[in-house]
Amino acid sequence: MRLARIETADGPVTGQYEDGVVHTDGDEYEVGVDGDLLPPCEPSAMYCVGRNYAETLDQMEYERPEEPDFFIKPPASLLAHEEPIEYPEFTEELTYAGELAAVIDERCHDVSEDEVPDVVRGYTIMNDVDALDQQGRTARKAFDGSGPLGPWLETDLDPREIDMHTDIGDERRQDANTELMLFDPYEIVSYLSRRFTFRPGDVVAFGSPANPGLVEPGDTVEITYEGVGTLRNEIVDSSE
Repeated sequence: MRLARIETADGPVTGQYEDGVVHTDGDEYEVGVDGDLLPPCEPSAMYCVGRNYAETLDQMEYERPEEPDFFIKPPASLLAHEEPIEYPEFTEELTYAGELAAVIDERCHDVSEDEVPDVVRGYTIMNDVDALDQQGRTARKAFDGSGPLGPWLETDLDPREIDMHTDIGDERRQDANTELMLFDPYEIVSYLSRRFTFRPGDVVAFGSPANPGLVEPGDTVEITYEGVGTLRNEIVDSSE
């Protein structure tokens, strides 16, 4: 089942998404007519794992981590599906990275790997936007609009062996499978839960396959994960 949030004249509404329509108890909202999609959750934080694919390590000349290597994006980073990504004035090297992400369903701490499916509401897609020429991960990755998330949540998914690809215009930039992760999604959620108390709506992103790369204003980034959908955002000049 796909769960989506939509901004309507009566405020944000959550319901089942099907063929461009969000269904709630007794009401239907057509996306683009009755409102636009919102990020599919309201996290207190987005916990993001990096360096989680061997090919990415080789490409970026990183050392292989012994444990999941993570950083945090704040809620201010969120953007919805189809919402434009502003190219910040403070960088000349803006990059995309197509990532699968879990959304936590309940307050929890110290979750075993076997318990992870019980505490995850569903899976969505994140674009880990990065101002690569800035100093330190927080400056690079935690600014406004650096965490496009969506388009919805898929509640019925085993995330451990699914195909993905990222397209920029007509060019395929990423093509991989989540089985290539160094640490699988259940390992990562369990690992982070021993350090943080998750809250409903919190996001855990599992890292990008090889070939994250530069984008420019006018580029449209489309990130697709099998069984979930496609997250699409256009890069725009911040002056516009």
